[in-house]
Amino acid sequence: MRWAELDSRTCSLARTLEIVGQPWTLLVLRDLFNGIRRFDDLAGHLGIARNVLADRLARLTESGLAQRVPYRQAGHRARHEYRLTSAGLDLCTVMVAFAGWGDRHLAGSAGPPARFEHRNCGASVRAALLCDSGHLLTPSDQVLSRPGPGARRRDGATATSGARPGQAVVVTGESNVRATGVQ
Repeated sequence: MRWAELDSRTCSLARTLEIVGQPWTLLVLRDLFNGIRRFDDLAGHLGIARNVLADRLARLTESGLAQRVPYRQAGHRARHEYRLTSAGLDLCTVMVAFAGWGDRHLAGSAGPPARFEHRNCGASVRAALLCDSGHLLTPSDQVLSRPGPGARRRDGATATSGARPGQAVVVTGESNVRATGVQ
């Protein structure tokens, strides 16, 4: 089956981008990861319009990636800060991967503007691809992408109806994508 035959609306990447793919959303998540939790602090640090920040925070809370937590400083009215939920924290790997790509390709001669370190030992942290058998995959390894149980054809049929056994899409480190028979 060719990828063009699949309904792209069921793609997990497309569904994720519906939540985090808007301008500013990843930067709001970055600041939440880094402990900036209050609206005014986020707005000031990001230099973002307040209405845009309010919209992004509302979408993150509606999507279950962040939650509003009340706090009150002495002599002031009750307010809210934003904290990542476990679903939001699960995006840490994605954030580290994006930053790593930027560090390798965009950082310039001064080097990366930030480092990710393991809190317990101080070693640098990076995102990596592992298969379920524990093999570390490098960019030159072949990664197969096959329709999963939630895939649907564009014509409404299930993806497995009419699919030939063993057909997959192969993505190689050279960015070649092709359909292939897999043993």
